[in-house]
Amino acid sequence: MGSIAYTLAKAQSTQKEGQPNQPLLMNSVHQVYLNGEFVPAQSATISVFDRGFIFGDGVYEVIPAYGGRLFRFTQHMDRLDRSLTAIGLENPLVRDKWNSVLLKLISQSDDDQSIYLQVTRGVAARDHSFPDSVDCTVFVYAQPLVTPSTKILQEGVAVILAKDNRWQRCDIKAVSLLPNVLLRQQATVSGASEALLVRDGKVTEGAASNVFIVKHGVVVTPPKGPAILPGITRDLIVELATENSIPCREEDIPVGALRGADEVWLCSSTKEILPVTVLDGTQVGAGQPGPAFERMLQLYKHYKDEFRAGRRN
Repeated sequence: MGSIAYTLAKAQSTQKEGQPNQPLLMNSVHQVYLNGEFVPAQSATISVFDRGFIFGDGVYEVIPAYGGRLFRFTQHMDRLDRSLTAIGLENPLVRDKWNSVLLKLISQSDDDQSIYLQVTRGVAARDHSFPDSVDCTVFVYAQPLVTPSTKILQEGVAVILAKDNRWQRCDIKAVSLLPNVLLRQQATVSGASEALLVRDGKVTEGAASNVFIVKHGVVVTPPKGPAILPGITRDLIVELATENSIPCREEDIPVGALRGADEVWLCSSTKEILPVTVLDGTQVGAGQPGPAFERMLQLYKHYKDEFRAGRRN
């Protein structure tokens, strides 16, 4: 497990002095929704006193859209409600309003889309305690969804193990993601795509993904709880396994079980399902995507096709 100090030093050494970061506004984002209005992306501004900016006091969701339809919209909205409740905020929009806002944003393009939405506790004097009254900041934008290439799906990705040094409420989809950012950067500097996190000798999840292993044909993923984000794609994989009589268990994954797995997968709303073929520099299983992954990938693609056609929700 590499050191965070080394990771930061390595990352800083690759940036030329005085060189600005890449622009945050991408050419593909033309309009956003901000506090009740649709505005040009380049004109969208928030107060520097917003608690999301000052404290990371807010939550977010990332929702894919395929063929102009919001993928697992109900499940994403349910998770948003749970996150907002956990931080003591009421949802600022009713569900029908969320639906109309998201559909309007994705209507700007015929491409599959990735929607980012964020709700913060709004603008207030800087004080750790909650303000007496709250006027939430609501921000949403959509951009083309980039899914894994055929090459990646055929060859797999590399991951490393890292200590899970995040807080105790990882089930809240909070905007304060600095620990996740540092852990992902640790993986990047190591030449890997993701860091799989270890707490008390057990694998929890990736820095920005959920994890599955396969051993003797049985699919296993860590159980839900405060240590992991309840991933929407994770839940769909469990559903697809159950529907198709694939043995699947939700139970703890000791590090030894991860290292001895026949297959390891990652999943998220934007990366969908990825095979892991290298763990800490050592090949996983046969060193190529396994048969269980290939089957699940086909089931996932079929589900998406049925969703596009309006035959699945």
